Amino acid sequence: MMPSSFPIVRLKPKANARAIRHGFPWVYDNELVLDRRAKTIAPGSIACLEDADRKPLGLIAFNANSRIAGRMLERDVEAAIDRDWLRAKFDRALEMRARLYETPYYRLIHAEADGLPGVVVDRFGDVAVIQPNAAWSEVLLDEMVAALAEATGVSTVLKNGSGRARNLEGLDEDSRVMIGTAPDAPVPVVMNRATYMADLMGGQKTGLFYDQRPNHAFAAGLCKDARVLDVFSHVGGFALAALAGGATSALSVDGSAPALALAEAGAAASGFGDRFATRKGDAFDVLTALAEEGAEFDVVICDPPAFAPSKPTLEKGLRAYERVARLAAPLVAEGGYLGLCSCSHAADVAKFRGACVRGIGRAGRQGQLIHTGFAGPDHPLMPQLAESGYLKSLFFRL
Repeated sequence: MMPSSFPIVRLKPKANARAIRHGFPWVYDNELVLDRRAKTIAPGSIACLEDADRKPLGLIAFNANSRIAGRMLERDVEAAIDRDWLRAKFDRALEMRARLYETPYYRLIHAEADGLPGVVVDRFGDVAVIQPNAAWSEVLLDEMVAALAEATGVSTVLKNGSGRARNLEGLDEDSRVMIGTAPDAPVPVVMNRATYMADLMGGQKTGLFYDQRPNHAFAAGLCKDARVLDVFSHVGGFALAALAGGATSALSVDGSAPALALAEAGAAASGFGDRFATRKGDAFDVLTALAEEGAEFDVVICDPPAFAPSKPTLEKGLRAYERVARLAAPLVAEGGYLGLCSCSHAADVAKFRGACVRGIGRAGRQGQLIHTGFAGPDHPLMPQLAESGYLKSLFFRL
């Protein structure tokens, strides 16, 4: 094998080279020999990773300033990480999504699981929104955007540079139009027979959460002739799907007035604005107030933000999930359904389920767990990386 033309970074003798050989995609900073030479390698550079015996393991995206100092890109150390390499990744990802979805509205790139670590791309028809959340993708962003446009044929690519992940990589918050023209209005997206309004420039993340699509569909199947409460609703995720599934009414609760306005626009565009209502406020406060008002619903679904985004926040986050369940359960009519969701990387499904069951029990209710849902197939799971399976949705009959 020819020596690599890339700078070399070496594992410490006690680092787990076997895990990397078996597909684990990350190398932590404390596993590497970060000597003076390694620390001069610019963040986001491509480097050749060697084990402690100087045997090459592959090409990594290197960032000595990040806890995840190395992200595996390519096992072939003689490969060129260029536009053609990027184009091949986009082509492979696109081929699968085109089989799964009739219309081009989906997550196109789901980071490590699609071979582009730290990179997220959501597609909205002729517009793609890219989140380059790792330093290497910021360095190669222009090439990446060109390859994305070539592979998909989209005319507009927007960069969303917000979020905690970029801060951990030492990247600034920079959002802009990369190619084309930004949409001057929310983009309508049809899912599960409802129309959602995605604000691609000013909304959360890329403007819409595609990951809950199959869980929206399952919930909709429970909602015929039902009174529905959707808490932490964002742009109406579960509520609009429930109305499309035949709910008699749906109430969306969220702390964001712009998100609720988009939800109202989506309900109107879907043709069931007359069965839809919103309530702005802190979710915990509104749940408490609804109980005091004697409100009752046939289906209640709570889809909060990540309360446990990292291991240090796990216990506090689990207590928050328990509290959501405790406050939501009393609002569910006898024989009704409670859906509880978590998008926290640090809380696995067993820990999340335990917190939910404790909360339901503390509310004096008993539940049958009837369904456990995860993200849709456009958010593939990398089996070696538990963090890529972040989304959990539990449905109970109370």
